[in-house]
Amino acid sequence: VQDMYERKIKYAKGAPSPQFAFADTSGTVVTLQSLRGKYVYIDLWATWCGPCKREIPYLIELEAKLHDRNIAFVSISIDEVGDKQKWKDFVRKEKLTGIQIMADKAWETAFVKDYTIVGIPHFILLGPEGEIIEAKAKRPSEPELEEQLKALLMK
Repeated sequence: VQDMYERKIKYAKGAPSPQFAFADTSGTVVTLQSLRGKYVYIDLWATWCGPCKREIPYLIELEAKLHDRNIAFVSISIDEVGDKQKWKDFVRKEKLTGIQIMADKAWETAFVKDYTIVGIPHFILLGPEGEIIEAKAKRPSEPELEEQLKALLMK
């Protein structure tokens, strides 16, 4: 419990986000550092997660509305490493947009543990310098998210 509390304090609003470096469906490694200068909206999900899949149409719609803005939409799958092909097939079949990457150790991935994520879907909003805006951001299905993102992008 103390460890979880310390992590929550360490990763509070304004703090630098933990880093990640995960491969996309073609094997290209995407890092948080490579997205510096953009707002980053992160979706942690898995192919087996029903509530995650219900957010997909909303996320695709939001990405389409903001595609030409200074924001990167990053979906990090926490499927088991052995299910990599299943994840790739799902991304292709569902025509998922944005940056699609897969965590290297599912729930045991450092990025997941650093944010003390215990359930998915889980959304994180970061600023252009990699700072945490919200460690538990609104879901794409919540209309307030689009308003929040548009307000940030107008700054």
